Amino acid sequence: MAKRTQSDAPTLRQRSAVFFALMTFLPLLLNLFILFQYDLKLSRFVVFVLVGAMVIAGLGFLFLLKTLREITVLAKHFRKLAHGDYHTMKEHNVSNDLEETAHIGNAFNSVLADLKAHSQLVEQLKKSHGQEVEFLDLVSDVTSEIDLSVLLQRVMGEATRMLNAERATLFLNDEKTDELFSRVAQGDEIGEIRLPNHLGIAGSVFTSGNTVNIAHAYADLRFNPESDTQTAYFTRSILCVPVVNRNGKTIGVTQVLNKLDGPFTEKDELRLKAFAAQVSIGLQNAKLFDDIQCMQNYNESMLESMSNGVITLDEEHTIITCNAAALRIMCVTPEDILRCPAHDFFTDSNAWILEKVRGVDEGHTQEVFMDAELEFAGERLSVNVTVLPLLSHEKKRLGSMIMLEDISNEKRMKLTMSRYMDPTISNQLLEGDKEFLIGKSVEATILFSDVRSFTLLTEAIGAQEAVALLNEYFTIMVECIQQEGGMLDKFIGDAIMAAFGTLMSHDDEEDRAVRTAIAMITHLDAWNVGRTAFGQQPLEIGIGINTDIVISGNIGSPKRMDYTLIGDGVNLAARLESACKYYSTRILISENTKRKLRGTYRLRHVDRVVVKGKTGPVGVYEVLDYHTDETFPNLMDVVGYFREGMGRYQSGDWTEAIQAFEKALIAHPGDKLSRTYIERCEHLRAHPPEEAWNGVWVMTSK
Repeated sequence: MAKRTQSDAPTLRQRSAVFFALMTFLPLLLNLFILFQYDLKLSRFVVFVLVGAMVIAGLGFLFLLKTLREITVLAKHFRKLAHGDYHTMKEHNVSNDLEETAHIGNAFNSVLADLKAHSQLVEQLKKSHGQEVEFLDLVSDVTSEIDLSVLLQRVMGEATRMLNAERATLFLNDEKTDELFSRVAQGDEIGEIRLPNHLGIAGSVFTSGNTVNIAHAYADLRFNPESDTQTAYFTRSILCVPVVNRNGKTIGVTQVLNKLDGPFTEKDELRLKAFAAQVSIGLQNAKLFDDIQCMQNYNESMLESMSNGVITLDEEHTIITCNAAALRIMCVTPEDILRCPAHDFFTDSNAWILEKVRGVDEGHTQEVFMDAELEFAGERLSVNVTVLPLLSHEKKRLGSMIMLEDISNEKRMKLTMSRYMDPTISNQLLEGDKEFLIGKSVEATILFSDVRSFTLLTEAIGAQEAVALLNEYFTIMVECIQQEGGMLDKFIGDAIMAAFGTLMSHDDEEDRAVRTAIAMITHLDAWNVGRTAFGQQPLEIGIGINTDIVISGNIGSPKRMDYTLIGDGVNLAARLESACKYYSTRILISENTKRKLRGTYRLRHVDRVVVKGKTGPVGVYEVLDYHTDETFPNLMDVVGYFREGMGRYQSGDWTEAIQAFEKALIAHPGDKLSRTYIERCEHLRAHPPEEAWNGVWVMTSK
């Protein structure tokens, strides 16, 4: 084997070149590999920087080879000189070589500085890339987090950390008060902060929509030092940006305080704007979620509160939902019907419904079946059935819906109405006469009656006895109304609403209403005698009567209508009935009714009062004709004394009024109305009215 010569061994220049190549290109390739490991697309800027750095490194590498060659030549000359070979000086200009070597050294140092800057740039890119990854994670949380409070705390916490600040605050605008309030406020023991939305740094940003970056807070006149005093905090620097929704409307501001390593930079501004954009997205997503949730809850509540039954089926005719009304109508439990195939539930005499559902599925149009019959739990029901297709926005079939309206009670009600109403009225209601359907304004006299303390009585006697009691009571009362040609408008629990002069007009509607009220009290007292004899609790009622213009007509939809009366005249009659409890009376009529009475009745002026819901005063009178000498001794004397007392009362002479009312009490100690006025006059004498007394009493309750 040939012996290896010294010239064949790797030279210092060759070894240095290889080492420098490895030290230059391997870190670049390693950095490029690390960045690609994040599975993210590199931006054009990053690629440009990396390629440029590699080009610079390559040029530096070539320059370094040349430098090493020159150094090798110089070293060779110096070795010859050391052995006494001065002939080298002639062959090579050492001085020039030294100058060139110094120049090469300076260039080498410049290359090293460029390499160091490149390394720092790579480190900054890696750090920036890490922050971008963290921000992308935050964006992912914004789209998935449902709890808005948790989300906002996370966003503001990340903003504080990434901007290297001490704390951050999110202010949202309260449109009702025109205030900015702290939705998220970092800091120990910081409660809700509220400030006008046009004051301070936050207010300036909110009104202008511009970013504010303040290096020295106390040097800015917009800054309010009082906030630092209240929170025991010292603010040095502030960065505040607006929070804008998708419509371009400013809904709040985000601010960070006291950057730890100097003032906030333009880069910080861009980053905080990005955080503010995520806050806006989170708020909009949360609002959208709340709106959807509210709509869902509203729909569910609406279905559960409906009196009509609603059943939904999927494409395979499996029963998916059934509201409470449908469960009640069909007398089933959720376990009996939910997830049950429709052909297993609607069987025998009810199978026709499934046939109608199939027909609706094919035609994609709803069908209505009036007064149909269904049988559940051995009971036949009269129902109105509506079958509707459930379609997507693309008109694709999603299923079907069945609506059940139980009209069994309505039929029974019509039978009951025919018993207690004039046949003409009943026929008009049942036949739906066109003129009868049209609403019109008529002058009518409205009568309201109500049983006193019926709820307590029901609790004492039980439900079944309460129903029997009401039926017996209504039979007596409606008979009195029918005898005078009145129309029973409706039963409202234990209350009765009747009208005189709507469909069948007479010349003495007011007298008919008053006579009806007197008859109702008289028959009630006679009935109570029998109840008391059997140890049963007697009933007490109050009656209010008013004459006015009201609107009468068949009100409702073509499927369900109700003939009724509405208007202020109806409301006043109801208020007078309620006022009977306050005045301890049994029949009260308005001055409108009194003025049109044709007959002679024993009346006394009770008050001039403004009832709840009205602005003008109305005169109120008590009807006393149902009384006997036993129930109200010295009636006319009491009425005379009371009239005298009322005159004194209305003129503001409290002492004289009290004396007159006391005379009425002496004549009839059981007159509670006189006692009420004595107490009122004593109160007014002790606490005179602040304004000029006009004799009008204002009622604050119904």
